[in-house]
Amino acid sequence: MTGQGALAAGTAKDFDVHGSFAGEHGATSHPTGEVTGHYDARTDALSYKITFDGLSGPVSAAHFHGPAGPGKDAGVLKPIDGPYDSPLSGKVTLSAAQAKALRRGEVYVNLHTAAHPNGEARAQLDATP
Repeated sequence: MTGQGALAAGTAKDFDVHGSFAGEHGATSHPTGEVTGHYDARTDALSYKITFDGLSGPVSAAHFHGPAGPGKDAGVLKPIDGPYDSPLSGKVTLSAAQAKALRRGEVYVNLHTAAHPNGEARAQLDATP
C-alpha cells in the first residue's frame, strides 16, 4: 500500500512519536535522552531523531522493536543505521502492520552496548496526532 499510506486508504493520518530512554535488562547505568519522530502517512516513512547519554559504553547497535507494550520484549522491526553518535537521525519506511503498532504505542527503540548486548536503554514510543 505504499504511496497511499500504510494505515488504511482514506484513514491514514500523519502523527508524531516521542519516548524517553530508561535502563533495562539489569543495566546499572543511568541512560538519558529521547526519541522524537514524525510518521508521514503519504510516504509510509518515519523520520526520527535520537539523543542519548549515560550509557556504559558506545552504542554497538540500535533498532526499532515491536510490537510490544511497555516492559515487554519483541523482535526487531527495523534496524537503525549508524554511526551511533548522539544526536542520531534518519528515516525508515514502515509496513502497514508496523505503522499500526507504532500508532498504538507498541514500538520501542533499543540501544545495545558491549556490556548489554540485549539492550541497555529503551524508549517506548507514544504517538500523538
